[in-house]
Amino acid sequence: MALSKVILVTGPARSGKSEWAETLANQSGKKVVYIATALLSSDDKQWQQRIIQHRNRRPQSWITLEVPFELSATLADAKPNDIILVDSLGTWVANFIEQDDTSWLNIAEDFLETVQLVAAPMIFVAEETGWGVVPAYPLGQTFRDRLGSLTRKLGVISQTAYLVTGGHVLNLSVLGTRLPS
Repeated sequence: MALSKVILVTGPARSGKSEWAETLANQSGKKVVYIATALLSSDDKQWQQRIIQHRNRRPQSWITLEVPFELSATLADAKPNDIILVDSLGTWVANFIEQDDTSWLNIAEDFLETVQLVAAPMIFVAEETGWGVVPAYPLGQTFRDRLGSLTRKLGVISQTAYLVTGGHVLNLSVLGTRLPS
């Protein structure tokens, strides 16, 4: 199977994004390094249950790294013969929600520059947050805007982008036209 260097898998909540990304990683035939970006919270039982579901779905042979903050540094250490699966960009962005705009822009630019330098193929899962109601609170608006902007920029440097929605996977790289940068 020919594998793109950077693959973006995006879609709404509970659409199957992670499952599609896991399928792509499995089909690669490479050693999979799964990077989980979530911060575990003992207060949130529903979130814990979702994390357990993700863990149970992954093969035992996969290496799992929990990386809530140092994503760029972790990617920079990737071995070229592995495949990296990052799930998800939304939780990673949320981990930095308290950062001021300048700090966040620096973090995001460092991430995007690192992605372009890494030799290993990478699959990124990103949530689509801007398709619904405008968030009522400024923090929600900040999250939506930061994730939307990061996903768009990552999409520009991705060789392949998928949209998972309504029980279907659409290859946007084949069906769509890339926006001018």
